[in-house]
Amino acid sequence: MARGRYAPSPTGRIHLGNASTALVSWLSVRARGGTYVMRIEDLDSPRVVPGALDALLGDLAWLGLDWDEGPYVQSDRRPVYDAAFETLRREGHVYPCFCSRRDIQAAASAPQVPGDEVVYPETCRAVDPAVAAARIARGDAHAFRFRVDGDPPGFDDRVAGRFDPPPGSIGDFVVRRADGVPAYQLAVVADDAAMEIDEVVRARDLLASTSRQLLIYDALGRVPPSFAHVPLLLGPDGVRLSKRHHGVTLAELREAGVSAEAIVGRLAHLLGLRKTEAPVEARALADGFDLDALGGVTDRIV
Repeated sequence: MARGRYAPSPTGRIHLGNASTALVSWLSVRARGGTYVMRIEDLDSPRVVPGALDALLGDLAWLGLDWDEGPYVQSDRRPVYDAAFETLRREGHVYPCFCSRRDIQAAASAPQVPGDEVVYPETCRAVDPAVAAARIARGDAHAFRFRVDGDPPGFDDRVAGRFDPPPGSIGDFVVRRADGVPAYQLAVVADDAAMEIDEVVRARDLLASTSRQLLIYDALGRVPPSFAHVPLLLGPDGVRLSKRHHGVTLAELREAGVSAEAIVGRLAHLLGLRKTEAPVEARALADGFDLDALGGVTDRIV
């Protein structure tokens, strides 16, 4: 059976951009008669807002987006990530990195990739394993990085089309932070594999990170899901909506008397699914929905 998911972070109230992605992922699963999984990505604990989890679940339910499994909470799933990490370490795909963020930023050999992180200059890749073990034994802070050999993999996205990262644009990346917390790239792959997710629908700003995840899928011997990165909703200044910038929340709209059907109708129009913004229930859009309909849609200003 088809399995899709939505994986919000409890770092604030859901805004229209979040709701747009949630709607598309929900419609795709419902159109395929599949199982919709709710997963809460809360590993970045300093950003978690008290009460945000219950609030976002309430907002989604009010919008008419129900789920069949979950919510699964990442902070309760550390054994899953630890097992995946141990597989990577056993197979030689990771190595300890003792560099601080400042060290990496200061490295003259680290080229800048527009819109992305500094490419890691592989400072610790060649450290003798015995030396690394001694440093770990004496308590030196260290993360673990995934070895990236060769050019990063490209892939065919259901909405964004073919994506091929520029050669050399992805360096060895962190899969376990210095505090022992799994990095997003590892956790999302381990979760989607364990939950047997066959289709990942998420916002287009995560498109570039997918190649890293494909490397992890391959290293773990798992078949990756299909990917669909949907257009972003932008504020009047052209900056994507976020919880910290121009994010009109569902809670604010509801308090202003806007109905859930009116929001769904507006989002469906912005996504090119309907010619008008007339109010509509989410479930009424599911019959005949196809991700291919979003293929020509660009980012839209709300």
